[in-house]
Amino acid sequence: MRRTLSGAIYALSTLLGALALLYPLLIRSPWAAAQGLQARSAPLATAALVGLSLLALLVEVQGESIGAKTVAMLGVLVAITSVLRFIEVLLPMPGGFSPIFAPILLASYVFGARFGFQMGVYTIVVSALITGGVGPWLPYQMLVTGWVGMSAGGLRLLPWKRLRQGACGRPEVGLLAAMGVAWGFLFGALTNLYFWPYAIGPESQTWATGLGWAESVRRYAAFYVATSLTWDLTSAVGNAILILALGRPTVRALVRFERRSHFEHAEVHHG
Repeated sequence: MRRTLSGAIYALSTLLGALALLYPLLIRSPWAAAQGLQARSAPLATAALVGLSLLALLVEVQGESIGAKTVAMLGVLVAITSVLRFIEVLLPMPGGFSPIFAPILLASYVFGARFGFQMGVYTIVVSALITGGVGPWLPYQMLVTGWVGMSAGGLRLLPWKRLRQGACGRPEVGLLAAMGVAWGFLFGALTNLYFWPYAIGPESQTWATGLGWAESVRRYAAFYVATSLTWDLTSAVGNAILILALGRPTVRALVRFERRSHFEHAEVHHG
């Protein structure tokens, strides 16, 4: 029952986040959205995502579907990835490359989709507080980074014995690297949605009221290619390089911890 409840909480988080991404497209006046509604809704969306994530974690701990040691590992990994983002701010990486996505993908592959969502959300929150990167973009980054972790955890559902065991040979590393490439582009494409309706540029790349979905998608695709494609290319390549270089030893270390953090209770009957 608790597992079902936590799953419903994750689903609600995803739904609210997806609506937040599409929200500007539903506002009739982009000026009103940019000046008021979006600015006021961002703190509420941030609080809602953090609150729902904490609630889901509490439900899972109470139901013993996630152990105290795993929660501790979540905290350690969030701290590490947050420091990586702080270093990224001090020493800017080329283009849009960020070192935080590789550890999120690798850890989520070992610990599962729910762990991955939590790690993605909390990494962005903590790193934003450390670096001062708090703004209307924060809930969108939290949501999409949570999806990054959730997608890698979903790989455990594939019918590969080694994947289900958390092993990481060349095929698995290649698959994770390909996922890193995909998210290098998808992260930018999704998070850019929050400000696209308010961007100024050529008519063929800007949002306008009364457009159909097909025309809106066409214009946004043109906007993305013109403004973000090259930037996100470095992110995609960087993710792949980090995963290919560090994927196997990182997964092996995390798998050892994951196995040691689970205990089986056996009852002994004396005849």
